[in-house]
Amino acid sequence: MTPRYFKLTDDVTLPGRWELGTPVNAQGQDHGSWLFMQGTPARVEGTLRVPSYAQGRALDFSLADAGAVPVVSQRVAEVLSRLAPGDVELFPVTMDDTPDPYFLVNVVRVMKCIDDTASGEVRYWMPEDGRPERVGTYQAVHRLRIDPARAGDAKVFRTWGWLIALIVSEDIKLALEAIGATGVQFKDVSSLR
Repeated sequence: MTPRYFKLTDDVTLPGRWELGTPVNAQGQDHGSWLFMQGTPARVEGTLRVPSYAQGRALDFSLADAGAVPVVSQRVAEVLSRLAPGDVELFPVTMDDTPDPYFLVNVVRVMKCIDDTASGEVRYWMPEDGRPERVGTYQAVHRLRIDPARAGDAKVFRTWGWLIALIVSEDIKLALEAIGATGVQFKDVSSLR
């Protein structure tokens, strides 16, 4: 049976939910997507704080820093550390809206597995776009599909060339659903070929 993979996103339709800002260190310096969206281990000294743009109900899973950086409750952190220990780093954070333990998730696994043919539309950065550091990576991916055979044994990963996509395996999805994790939204992205 072909494994299934899901794009994990923040359910922004939940009423009364909190909205999280960019993580900062004790000196107030941003530690956001520039550090935690690279798919590589990060170096963080001390505990980070995640401010709220809009106070509200705490969720088990949220994307801070304009939808880029996963922040999770201890329950979700335990699932990730048990099922995907080599795929993620967990950094403790303090939250403005709750004293409960929360963690910033740095996904350190990147897989080159986007299925260009099965996806709705893909566009690559070209030399004429004037962004030489991005040439050869994705400029846009619509209706993302990944080739499960190229995902290997990864459980939680970002997609090479399109790091904004956060992908989880079906067993991670089922485990998060089993604990009733709030704030999660899943979309099947497995190509059916």
